[in-house]
Amino acid sequence: MNGKEVRKDFVFKITVIGNGGAGKTSLIRKYTKGSFQKEYIKTLGAQFSKYDEKIHGNAVKLFFWDIAGQSQFSFMRPTFYKGSKAAIIVFSHGPGEEKSFDDVEEWHEDIKKYCGDIPIILFGNKIDLISPENLNDEKAVKFAKNRNFLGYYRTSAKTGNGVYEAFQAIITNLYNKFKDQ
Repeated sequence: MNGKEVRKDFVFKITVIGNGGAGKTSLIRKYTKGSFQKEYIKTLGAQFSKYDEKIHGNAVKLFFWDIAGQSQFSFMRPTFYKGSKAAIIVFSHGPGEEKSFDDVEEWHEDIKKYCGDIPIILFGNKIDLISPENLNDEKAVKFAKNRNFLGYYRTSAKTGNGVYEAFQAIITNLYNKFKDQ
């Protein structure tokens, strides 16, 4: 090549999983549209959002697959996981939602079973609902480290706190992983 960089296009499917009500849909909406919807609307099965981004002049197409967290949709999940290049596991810091974190291990096992060794990141959502002095996320930090996740991020789909940085961490990881292939 004559020293010029060749523009490449990248397409990444990123699966977003976690218990129902953890804020998966709201986080995706906040990142892709910059908006927040207060009313909870249950995802039925799965929905996907397409988002285009440019990284170093390259076109990056992102498909966020938002997988329903309710157990009645569990039989569909293996089909929805197919082709995922990365995963985001979301749990809620909201009051009374401790089970949300307790189920992270199960979500991780599920994604590993069907997708193998893909990059995974952990989002602790709804930090706006808990005061900073009551936010204890030592278990989440330790879990992410022990499981070799890309990291753990505190997020709030409502305020936007941490959302951009968290999504950028997984997207940048994918871009760097595939740019030289």
